[in-house]
Amino acid sequence: QVQLVESGGGLVQPGGSLRLSCVASGSGFRSDTMGWYRQGPGNQRELVASITSRYIQTYAHFVKGRFTISRDNAKNTVYLRMTSLKPEDTAVYYCNGVRGAGIPLFNNWGQGTQVTVSS
Repeated sequence: QVQLVESGGGLVQPGGSLRLSCVASGSGFRSDTMGWYRQGPGNQRELVASITSRYIQTYAHFVKGRFTISRDNAKNTVYLRMTSLKPEDTAVYYCNGVRGAGIPLFNNWGQGTQVTVSS
């Protein structure tokens, strides 16, 4: 069973930056498309960005140009670099594998990492 452990969240002012990390174990990480999802207060969980095994990146329109997803297969780790953060980016951020149409690959989720953007 895959285990996903997210870290790197915190409190940041609008316009600030953070880098999130997610270590995945127990999966075929190298061959999986990996992604970052988020769930804000009162909202459904949504896909923010994904990266394929061939390093092709895809972004939701609301983060394009501000967030960058990357991966290190040697470390089974996927990253999300977030810049120009806005209050509406406040959410718990999770990583997971990604199927077509943004559907999560794995049934289990990690604990997530809280990102709060506030002055």
